[in-house]
Amino acid sequence: MDAPEKALVEEKAKQERVVATAFERAQELLPCPFGASGTCCRACFMGPCRVREDGRVGVCGATAASIAAKNFARMVAAGASAHSDHGREVVLLFLAAARGEAPGYEIRDERKLHMLARALGIDPQGKAKRELAVEVGERLLADFGRQEGELSLLSRAPERRQERWRRLRIAPRGVDREVVEMLHRTSIGVDQDPVNILMQAARTALADGWGGSMIATELQDILFGTPEPLRAKVDLGVLQEDQVNIIVHGHEPQLPELLIQAVEDPELLELARKRGASGINLAGICCTANEILMRHGIPIAGSFLYQELAIMTGAVDVMVVDVQCVMPSLPTVASCFHTQIITTSEKAKIPGADHLPFQHDNALETAKEIVRRAIENFPNRGPVDIPKGTIDLIAGFSHETVNYILGGRYRATYRPLNDAVIDGRIRGVVGVVGCNNPRVNSGYVHTTLIRELIAHNILVLTTGCGAITAAKAELLVPEAAELAGSGLREVCEAVGIPPVLHMGSCVDNSRLLVAATEMVKIGGLGDDISEVPVAGAAPEWMSEKAVAIGHYFVASGVPVAFGVGFPTLGSETASRFLFEGIEELVGGKWIYEPDPVEMARRLIEEIEKRRKALKLQDAYS
Repeated sequence: MDAPEKALVEEKAKQERVVATAFERAQELLPCPFGASGTCCRACFMGPCRVREDGRVGVCGATAASIAAKNFARMVAAGASAHSDHGREVVLLFLAAARGEAPGYEIRDERKLHMLARALGIDPQGKAKRELAVEVGERLLADFGRQEGELSLLSRAPERRQERWRRLRIAPRGVDREVVEMLHRTSIGVDQDPVNILMQAARTALADGWGGSMIATELQDILFGTPEPLRAKVDLGVLQEDQVNIIVHGHEPQLPELLIQAVEDPELLELARKRGASGINLAGICCTANEILMRHGIPIAGSFLYQELAIMTGAVDVMVVDVQCVMPSLPTVASCFHTQIITTSEKAKIPGADHLPFQHDNALETAKEIVRRAIENFPNRGPVDIPKGTIDLIAGFSHETVNYILGGRYRATYRPLNDAVIDGRIRGVVGVVGCNNPRVNSGYVHTTLIRELIAHNILVLTTGCGAITAAKAELLVPEAAELAGSGLREVCEAVGIPPVLHMGSCVDNSRLLVAATEMVKIGGLGDDISEVPVAGAAPEWMSEKAVAIGHYFVASGVPVAFGVGFPTLGSETASRFLFEGIEELVGGKWIYEPDPVEMARRLIEEIEKRRKALKLQDAYS
């Protein structure tokens, strides 16, 4: 935690003895060693059984290896469910907008709609925008319940990758089918083979990365606009003492897109002035923040760990939340201040919060009601203590905009990136993504890893709360190229980009899959993702979603490093397969390393191994 935020927590804790934050709770609550290492089984009520890999087994006879594999697989299934249910909601809104049933929403990127249609094998020629959108939406909606065949967007992967998935029988069929089968296989008395379990977990994870998450990203771009690079601000200093402050938090951008319209409504602005405010300020936390940042430049108050701290400034009039990564503690913390917590999803109610259900057909009215409540709450403020200062960042690097930046409007291409990797100016690409975790020195782990990577000429792509952390460390601006090695710095200065590119929210990790596939397609770096000098890392992970993301990258041929802890360490058998054996099958593998400097070394080692296999001559020095 940065010094201003740490001081804020300590001071507020003195003033309000009932206020406790995730940082304090993490110190008080020690993790269960069996649960943390993956060998506590709760699949039935003969237990829970806590076992070690020393010959002891559970009541039913389950080994530590099968228990660890099942727990890991269930984390993958839960993470895939979270991303994919988000994707399903986006498809339903997309279809409602295409049919004219969702006032306030429209198809904004018709060019990308045509590109996606072609990727799905749909001919867009001669079709009206809405007609084509309905056909695309219905095709993608069917992928959630598909029972046979393969997910539509698997066809985007390199052909050799698709062949490998089919040979291993892990090409996902329908999103929901893979999740259901994963939960069935890991229930009492079903699959006991750790390898078999972990390979079905790969299939389930692929249904997320090449299914639910990719669907969410593609349709959000078409519906709300494909991001383009823009400048914005980050840190708690984006809150305004003289304005009504509304924070959006969660993961689904559907309602926040209309809140952007609502805060500019003349009648609501006049009401704010009547209540003593000079205006209305909208800011974000967590991945909803990333969504509206990269499309509209809305400032970010902070990452996942900042949700309680924002309330403790006393300046937040309403915090509106939807799903995922929303702490149940928010109403308790808010009760010590004047902040109203408003939930909007029927899937995610919190005791102590107000509930305003979000529906497609009345979304704008809901958005205006939220703004109205924030305005009416503004006069109820007590003392306000907003940390001074903000930090600049650049966000909005989608696959399409990277293509344009590198190749220009008339020859958009990844060719310059591939050439820079081939001649060694850029050694490789690493996606540094994922959550923040109060059990580590939050922020330090992410930023230390990133600094080490760029110093060794590794281009970093970042998403989610990891991107927000990087922004606060001033790594998302072109000036950060001064910290990069000479080759990467040369590329960044020539193109005018930072050495760390903000690629969006956590569902937008699918953009990294598309980018890796494009590098294969351009040529010179192998015929499969597993040959390209790329890797991934989630150094401060905490969510089941992070496990799903990591496993779909591993199953796509990418080595992935986790810090903090790893959910199978209680079983040498399960861990050995994930850290070593799985690489022979899928070309990617897991790495566990809590030290960020050592993690960087191991990732660079993986990058160099791939460069050597490709016989890259390193013409640049």
